[in-house]
Amino acid sequence: MSPPEITVYFDYVCPYCLLAEDTIADAAAETGAEVSWRAFELRPHPNPTLRPEDDYLPRVWRQSVYPMAERLGVPISLPTISPQPYSHLAFEGAHFARAHGSDGAYHAAVLRAFFQQDLDIGRPEVLAGIAGDIGLDTAEFTLALKDRRHAEDHRTELAAAYQAEVHAVPTIDVGSRRFTGVPDPRELRAAIAALSADQQAQ
Repeated sequence: MSPPEITVYFDYVCPYCLLAEDTIADAAAETGAEVSWRAFELRPHPNPTLRPEDDYLPRVWRQSVYPMAERLGVPISLPTISPQPYSHLAFEGAHFARAHGSDGAYHAAVLRAFFQQDLDIGRPEVLAGIAGDIGLDTAEFTLALKDRRHAEDHRTELAAAYQAEVHAVPTIDVGSRRFTGVPDPRELRAAIAALSADQQAQ
């Protein structure tokens, strides 16, 4: 029998996706579940992205992101890149990483590069450096981004997210149970256990 699956819709420029990552990883490790990371761009091109010097981002971070990060013990800082980068190239790189069995490590590294190292993850050379750090072939990764080798894969994944009626990130599906935002660890583990029990009963 296949293990229960956690489907996580996320965006690399969403701080709550980094804050949820440890909770999701811990729950998966404890329950034997597999995590399937799926793209959902909050502001796909050509929609304008946010600027950290405007009022909105500092206010949200001050009122919500930083207090939650402190409770969870996750280091995080409001990136200074302005305007914030589009994330489609990072997601195209994720398909390359997935094809080489390293998508989990890639997702974690890109999130941390943006929110802990203040790196511009919209730049191909930055993404290539991240890919190299997790053991991927930097030259081949760079070529894949240049050729837009996985652009259609990314568009297909976005379409699937829209079809699934995802409107915010992180959105976490465990069977028929959906969590929006950073989930409560106990509720997430309970949902995985319920899904596993349903699968065993079938």
